[in-house]
Amino acid sequence: MKKITVIMITALAFPFLSRAYDTCCNTGNQYIGVLPAFNKHVFGLQYRYNSLHSQLSAGGSVNYATALEKYSTVEFWSGWNITSKIGILGVVPYRFETLNHQGATVSKKGLGDMYVLGYYKLFSNRHRVQSGKLLVQDLWFGAGIELPTGKYNAPDKSTLNDTVNLYQLGSGSTDVPFNIIYNICLAKAGLNVSLMYKINTVNQDDYEYGNRFNINAQGYYTFNIKPAVTVVPVMSLQFENFQRSMDHGDWVEASAGNLITGTVGIQASFKTITIGGNFQTPLQQNVGKGMVEFNNTFMAHISFAL
Repeated sequence: MKKITVIMITALAFPFLSRAYDTCCNTGNQYIGVLPAFNKHVFGLQYRYNSLHSQLSAGGSVNYATALEKYSTVEFWSGWNITSKIGILGVVPYRFETLNHQGATVSKKGLGDMYVLGYYKLFSNRHRVQSGKLLVQDLWFGAGIELPTGKYNAPDKSTLNDTVNLYQLGSGSTDVPFNIIYNICLAKAGLNVSLMYKINTVNQDDYEYGNRFNINAQGYYTFNIKPAVTVVPVMSLQFENFQRSMDHGDWVEASAGNLITGTVGIQASFKTITIGGNFQTPLQQNVGKGMVEFNNTFMAHISFAL
């Protein structure tokens, strides 16, 4: 029976980047970047928690106006192998958000922005090296669409002026992500590199979130505990660039910046069931001219392959 291994990686404040990657090339399985190896269909749930401080003073110090924003997201995701070179991933998020600001606490919950991604395999190579180990390389290109199914509430934007305006269930706009994924694996060790660029459009309240670029490199090693049980530790490094947003045609200066994070995680696969989790921490950040500070992220997931 085929072994199934899934690795979920998380990006702060960017829902597109919690996905599954191939880490078991020595079994001969084929993944398509964001979809794990399976005969036809896979589905799963993942939970992610992250938070940030906004309205910080110069130098990142807390003041009376500083807000703590907390985000919990539950995502149902499902993937299909249409052919050996074409795959589709769909994600439905449900969000829980809390804002602590100037002694008051408000919260909201609801459906987030659903999205669909399609992937096409551009390149694949599998051969034995001189040592006899199997070397696997795959290159995938993906594109998709994010739908404005999450509620965007314009008054919540003005609650915290000059911030990245993340205290929203959705963007209110129809957006387009592009993805390139390269995976190389020698026997049980591998490296996965993913590049994502998301183009945002103007929503009905004339607010346009800045486009975002993300690159993630993760290394992994597969331990075969039993014939049907594998354990995979993962370490990754991620860089994300936030471009400036626009509000009624004016630049939102405090919305741009860069974020570098490191992630450690582990997961276990039992035949067709995979469970796992990871911890992500900011290593360097400069977002919103220092007025925004991202905190740690925690994520847990479970998936079932058919």
